Amino acid sequence: MPSSLPAQPAAIDRHAALAPALVLAGLVVQNLGAAWAKHLFPLVGAEGVTALRVGMSSGLLLLAVRPWRWRLAARDAVNLAIYGAMLGCMNLLIYRAFDLIPIGVAVAIEVTGPLVLVLLHSRRAADFAWVACAVAGLALLLPWKPAQFPHQALAPLGVAYAIGAAFCWAMYIVFGKRVSTLPGGQAVAWGMLAAALLTVPIGVAHAGVALLAPKVLFGGLLVAVLSSTLPYSLEMIALRRLSRRAFGVLVSSGPAVAALAGWTVLGEHLVPTQWLALLLVTAALAGSAASA
Repeated sequence: MPSSLPAQPAAIDRHAALAPALVLAGLVVQNLGAAWAKHLFPLVGAEGVTALRVGMSSGLLLLAVRPWRWRLAARDAVNLAIYGAMLGCMNLLIYRAFDLIPIGVAVAIEVTGPLVLVLLHSRRAADFAWVACAVAGLALLLPWKPAQFPHQALAPLGVAYAIGAAFCWAMYIVFGKRVSTLPGGQAVAWGMLAAALLTVPIGVAHAGVALLAPKVLFGGLLVAVLSSTLPYSLEMIALRRLSRRAFGVLVSSGPAVAALAGWTVLGEHLVPTQWLALLLVTAALAGSAASA
């Protein structure tokens, strides 16, 4: 009937309006998971938390996807191994960075990895401008003269770990693209298994039987759900109703959300210069996504 036709667009509009909230909720949950993971570092270290998160996520994915149902070509197997290794190293390095520097700062450094890919694959002046903006933010975060500015100093090793995570994120994207055509979600399942084979032995060697403590196991499961399962699910729902450009702009607030999570949950305070650096990196991410 004609009178019922206007109701459908209104419902779609309401769902579309909810999509940005889902993206932001995913970012909040993801960074709360990172803050919770930092609480576990004194018990099993960054290596142990990484082993729990990646290992549990791998087990759940293998059960859900059952990737052994498809035969892999040798070239795909090699790319999957590298893809998984980059995923595992990225998680391990960023958790090591979290242990030494504020979460928001670590995330701001880490996201420069994908931005470098923008520079390498673009010839537009706008993209170079956004990368320059991110580089300016990164320059404010690097511990150039910690002796002269002790209140602003960051642990050099923590910054190095975050830069390593940025490189791994860039390589994760490169090799993830190569295996993205594999059917049935097997790329993520095999990749997470490769990541687990790398990180779980490191975590076991570092923490030993402490990983089996009920408190630690529960905490690791909570980190896996908050940092991976729940935010990725919310993002997938939002992506059905958002353009990739709009999604990229929303996700660009990640460093700021991470800094707020570190402040509220862990009491991590940033000085004005560090907030300015996060603002520059966030602007670079948003501008790059908006102009893509």
